[in-house]
Amino acid sequence: MTWVSATGTVLRDLVPAALRRDWVARGYCPDRDLHSLFRDRVREHPDRTALVDDEGPLTYAELDLLVRALADRLPYGVTDIIGVQEPDGRAAVVAELAVLAVGAVVLPLPSGAEALLARAGASAVIADGVVSGREGVRTAQHGRPHPEAPAKILLSSGSEAEPKMVAYSHNAFAGGRANYVRAVHGGHPAPRDLVLVSLTSSFGSFGVPITLCCLGGTLIVTRRFAPDTALRLMAEHRPTHVFAVPTMWRRLADHPAVPEVSGLAALVSSGDVLPPGTLAACRARFGVDVVTVYGSSDGVNCHTTTPENGVGVPDPAVCDIRIVDGEICARGPMTPLCHVGAPELDARHRLDGGWVRTGDCGHFDGTGRLHVTGRAKRVVIRGGYTISPAEVELAIGGHPAVGEVACVPVPDFEMGERLCAIVTTRGGQRLDLPDLTAYLSAHGLARTKLPEFLLTVPELPVGRTGKVCHRTLARFAADRCGAPA
Repeated sequence: MTWVSATGTVLRDLVPAALRRDWVARGYCPDRDLHSLFRDRVREHPDRTALVDDEGPLTYAELDLLVRALADRLPYGVTDIIGVQEPDGRAAVVAELAVLAVGAVVLPLPSGAEALLARAGASAVIADGVVSGREGVRTAQHGRPHPEAPAKILLSSGSEAEPKMVAYSHNAFAGGRANYVRAVHGGHPAPRDLVLVSLTSSFGSFGVPITLCCLGGTLIVTRRFAPDTALRLMAEHRPTHVFAVPTMWRRLADHPAVPEVSGLAALVSSGDVLPPGTLAACRARFGVDVVTVYGSSDGVNCHTTTPENGVGVPDPAVCDIRIVDGEICARGPMTPLCHVGAPELDARHRLDGGWVRTGDCGHFDGTGRLHVTGRAKRVVIRGGYTISPAEVELAIGGHPAVGEVACVPVPDFEMGERLCAIVTTRGGQRLDLPDLTAYLSAHGLARTKLPEFLLTVPELPVGRTGKVCHRTLARFAADRCGAPA
């Protein structure tokens, strides 16, 4: 299938059409557009709370009225891409649903990402409640899009490189992604999802199209993450599931307030590897299962409550996974259409038959569980020797004085790169490089992998998704360690 926007943006489905039809026939995808599914939820339970934000609650009926009012103001339709640049809350939710209501494609935009509008060929943007359109672009072709047509464009986190845009169809969301979220919910009939990550992130992208459109649950959001705010929302609104990235979970586990967890079924972590120390702290603090999700905007997913034994077993209703030359590749009902405005990325990341290269290294064990062993791109090359920062971070995270940790390369004229560890410490404890080196050596880390620099900071910088921003840390380390940027 090929889709062309009113501004000339071409999106091609790189998965064979026969496979898409087979996934529908198997019941993996509903073959419906997302707004039609939302209208079903409104009819089924108009008085159920749909959204809780910083302004208060909205029922499904109340939310639907706001959506229809905004949709009536949009002179766009099934051949348009519309940016949504609103803070997490009702304005963002209403705007996304209104774009889906007119049959257009949603492009969620974090602050400072306005350049993506031109790259995507967007017809308009909704920001601060105002609809701003490109001159001469007024299609007004409201209608129901094809289920295999694009519904939403996801952005990669941009923690290691510039964000990339990936187009997903209605079926990929309502099918593959919804199947993964249902499995994470453990079949809960009316989930209440506290989503602490940004709705513009790949991890948080499920909030509107799945929690609201597919599951008919309650979506709980706040404009800005803070541990005390998150714990208050848990106490007041009794979510069944809380979604956050490892950095957030570390700060929640360390917060002195006693959490109220009435009704809580599970914590859900994604976006990065959850360190064992943080996992243990969350289990002890909240007393519920911790679901760790291995996934990305590339359309790969596995999840488990026992990450000690790998990242889980692939679900064919979500995606199949195979290992090609040591690299994890995925294809299934969750697979996106293509990259947006970047054919060179499709050439690099897509294989014949619709398979997507994730850039992650891994293998399957004898029980069929997937193990992720590292990121192919995120390495440090020291004198020709390749070091996995993730492996070193895992080892450092076990030190009793360490709260959070990230390892980044420092440019070096002699060795090419050297490894720098950047940490926060617990309770004002002191940690120097000799102490850390002794600890890592005693715990079996190879001498060639030991960090050569150690920096202590009050907290690690995070990007819009809540993930640690390695690009910011790499610049910081280069400046502090005396190497050229």
